[in-house]
Amino acid sequence: MSALPVVLAVDLGGTAMKGAVVAEDGATVSESTRATPADGILTALVGMLDDLRRAATEDGHDVVGAGVATPGMLDEQRGLVHYASNLGWRDVPLLDILRSELSLPVAVGHDVRAAGLAERNSGAARGYGDFALVPIGTGVAAALVSSGGAVTGATGAAGEFGHIPVIPGGEPCTCGQRGCLEVYMSGAGVARRYRAAGGEALSTRRIVERLGRDPLADRIWSEALDVLAQGLNILTLLLDPGLVVLGGGVSHAGDALFGPLGERMSAGLAWRERPPVVRSALGGDAGRAGAALLAFDAAR
Repeated sequence: MSALPVVLAVDLGGTAMKGAVVAEDGATVSESTRATPADGILTALVGMLDDLRRAATEDGHDVVGAGVATPGMLDEQRGLVHYASNLGWRDVPLLDILRSELSLPVAVGHDVRAAGLAERNSGAARGYGDFALVPIGTGVAAALVSSGGAVTGATGAAGEFGHIPVIPGGEPCTCGQRGCLEVYMSGAGVARRYRAAGGEALSTRRIVERLGRDPLADRIWSEALDVLAQGLNILTLLLDPGLVVLGGGVSHAGDALFGPLGERMSAGLAWRERPPVVRSALGGDAGRAGAALLAFDAAR
């Protein structure tokens, strides 16, 4: 019996590295999650890939490639990470380093765009050539797909949805701008604004649980929904997506999010219908699944 071809896939984040050995049908053969170290991230990443490869080989699998999804401003053709603030990276030739260390076909992709690729392949956006994936976690980003192709931008920085300045002269953002979307609607933003308005130090999940019983929670969440609806309507008018997929921790808010968000979007669009807005089917595994798809493409 021939060995099963597999790839190594890692979703590299600022706090965790989520790795897996993945078969061509998308099945996870094995997986591993490790904390991202403050220093020596490249060494830790290569070490994780080596360990995944060793385990796959010992189990009789044929490792044919590797894929890494990384945050930051990325030149995907060259695999060069121009800037990744949460990794402390500037001009890191990630693709060249991994090819040299692994002696395998390697692919490097942007983490959110890789997640969008996975959602289109086997998730909520399957069958859509025009859609947006918007993960709302600590911050906010977007993977934009138009006419079947990913929108990357001139510098690889397309998709900074969280930094659309939706409130002129609004509250300051850590990026240096004012009124950015993620200041108002993000896991960190909702919690910060609730606390700044006199509330307890609670997570966004706990704040959502208080809706209907806590007037301050109601106000902060309503303002967050207003801002998100405005941002998504701007995106709708610019790109005309057939679908919007929401991911990240905030997407777990369920009925408190999707119903009122849809109403606000419809109210803000005078002459066209809004696109359907649905929750991610792959959740936190989307980036890793996208890295595996990129790895198989590189292996071919």
